[in-house]
Parts: sequence; C-alpha cells; structure tokens
Amino acid sequence: MSAYTALLDANVLYPAPMRDIFLQLAVTDLFRAKWTADIHREWIEALLRNEPSRDWAALERTRALMDQNVRDCLVTGYETLVSSLQLPDANDRHIFAAAITGRCDVIVTQNLRHFPETLLAPYGIDAEHPDQFLCNQLDLAPGIFCGAVRKVRARLQKPSYSVEDYLAILTRQGLVATASELEQFSALL
Repeated sequence: MSAYTALLDANVLYPAPMRDIFLQLAVTDLFRAKWTADIHREWIEALLRNEPSRDWAALERTRALMDQNVRDCLVTGYETLVSSLQLPDANDRHIFAAAITGRCDVIVTQNLRHFPETLLAPYGIDAEHPDQFLCNQLDLAPGIFCGAVRKVRARLQKPSYSVEDYLAILTRQGLVATASELEQFSALL
C-alpha cells in the first residue's frame, strides 16, 4: 500500500467520471485517498442542488460504498483545528484541517487559488489540480493506471463507451492532459 496520501476535495468527488477514476485508483493502492463526512455532504448537496431530480438515497449508497471500499479513507477529529487555520476562503479551512489531521501529502482540488502554497507548505502539504495529480499517477504506474481506467470503462454499460468516447468524457471533465496522455495507451483501456 502506498504511503502517498491525497485528500480529495468535494469538487473532485462531485462529477461521477472524475470520482470513478479516483476511487478505482485508490482501491489499487496506487495512493491513499481520504475525505471527510463534511466533504461528502458538500459534493452530495451540490449535486442535488444542480440536479434536483437525482435520488438522495442513491447518492448516500454511493457515499457508503466509497467509505466501505477505500481503506482508511475517513478523516475525523479535525474539527477543533479549523478555526485556527487561515485560507483565502474560510469555507475551505475544514479541508485544510482534514489534510493536516489525516497526514495528507496533497489536497487534490480544482480550486488551487483557495490553497496557496505559502499557507500549506509549513504543514508539508501541496495542492494539486486533479488533472496534474492523475498525470503524475499515470507516469508512476502506467500499467496499474490503465488497468483502473479499463475497469471503470467496463462498468459503463448503459450506454457502453469506446475508448475515444471515454477519453472525451475525461476531457470534458477538465482532465485534458490525462486524456491526452492516455491516448498512447488506448489499446490497454
């Protein structure tokens, strides 16, 4: 099991295609994924706000499956640290506190400006965009990464997706560099 630990922000867990690839990689132990009950609440509430027809119970099942299948993923006990931290957006302090408490190496987020290096560095934590994080994981272990993508794509049955269609989905999710780098491995996906 890898010791490299990533706290996944709600904006990484919100879109299903991005969540799926991160979770599949986490269960391969390529890295350790962490989140909190508050992060779960954020992505579920945002999804229900933007897509009111979504089934809350189905999203709760997804949350439960995530917690059950990703080893040691839930960070707890960070709440007392929140008020002592400074960030440009005070609403993100709980994420920073969870990363500190969970001994995370990186916060994976699409809101990099909310997590300035100058504030994170004293705690030994980086912030990385999900596209850059995934590219780094692909560079580290292309075989494991491609196997994880193959599993995710195989689960998409209604409808099924060609490799090209799946890479287009990743591109639309903002994972442009990841999709581009995966093109060279299309026979393995």
